[in-house]
Amino acid sequence: MNGRTIATAALGQFKKARVAYLKLRGQTPDTVAEQRVVSGTSWDEFCDTLKSAGAAIVFPGTPTDPLTQAEGYRYLSRLTRAGLEAFVEYADPRAPVLRRMIHETAKMGSDNPDNHYMNATIDGTLDYRITGTRGTVDYLGFGTQEGNYGEGGQMPTTGYVEAADLEIGPDGRFELILSATEHEGNWLSMTAATGLLIVRQTFADRSTEVPADLHIELLAGSAAPEPLTPAQLDAGLGKASLLVAGASMLFAKWARDFQKHTNELPMFDPERSTKAGGDPNIIYYHSYWRLGLKEALVIDSEIPDCDGWNFQLDNHWLESLDYRYHTIHVNKHTATYRPDGSVRIIVTHRDPGLPNWIDTTGHDCGAMSFRWIRATTHPQPRTRVVPISELAQLD
Repeated sequence: MNGRTIATAALGQFKKARVAYLKLRGQTPDTVAEQRVVSGTSWDEFCDTLKSAGAAIVFPGTPTDPLTQAEGYRYLSRLTRAGLEAFVEYADPRAPVLRRMIHETAKMGSDNPDNHYMNATIDGTLDYRITGTRGTVDYLGFGTQEGNYGEGGQMPTTGYVEAADLEIGPDGRFELILSATEHEGNWLSMTAATGLLIVRQTFADRSTEVPADLHIELLAGSAAPEPLTPAQLDAGLGKASLLVAGASMLFAKWARDFQKHTNELPMFDPERSTKAGGDPNIIYYHSYWRLGLKEALVIDSEIPDCDGWNFQLDNHWLESLDYRYHTIHVNKHTATYRPDGSVRIIVTHRDPGLPNWIDTTGHDCGAMSFRWIRATTHPQPRTRVVPISELAQLD
């Protein structure tokens, strides 16, 4: 067994021993949770863990300028909001709700500006059905995962299926069964450890494409959530705070490591990406960028046969820059192509008047990502930093 498996087994044994000990003392996990909530211990530990998450803001390699630090603390607040919604508000797998955990004001892990992410809390020992309409969004994928970033930084995929592989009616309607045992027709696999559904809707043109309209239900019959219990609150606060601490530290380490190849775009290890919850059908090129006021990052790449691609800029915390108001990414639809079908992307602090310009939005450094979706080949994007004054003379 690997270290993570051993640790998980040990944790399971510890929990069983703790339950047995409590029973000997005439207590149960529920009564202990009641005591923790009434005494304020649950809240105190939640706050203490949030405070400890501030270690990510001063992690080695982190810029200390006011903008990066301000965004860092905002990032922790955003993670807190996302964690509370995931583990307190929408934590009942018997009453699942598809909702947006990651969006324009809650971001993590180099979130894709072209994506409309949706999540639902599920239980791998239960069966679910998704119904809805396909819409016209360019790419639609469904994945099941176990774990979360507060539990060792791993979110391995337990099943994945794309709309292109589903049977969809002529009116665009379809249904998809989620279960641990194989099911006829449209089926998304799970394991007993599955706890999360993620839906990725990737737009090529947000102005014209219609997103899928989706609903999830428990096959045995979804119901309204039961009244909140102290045990649910105690567990939810703990998981939410661990998500903040775990995710912030995980991506702080990624940002530090990416700086080893600043202004380059090496391929990210696909196995590492999938274990961290990435789409298994995407090849990522994660890195770091840093530019002076008079410098430009030039990225040239051939475009393979693929379902989609894009390039984006992030801040140091691996949050996509504000794509609502600025051009911080380019994709297969928005790009201007060169005569040979390749693309040249220009990153500068001010618009140089050239195609495929990416705005740094007042940042002088951060993370960046290039991705191919279901590509037949994976060409290596080529990068170079040049003076802005020389852009017009480049071949």
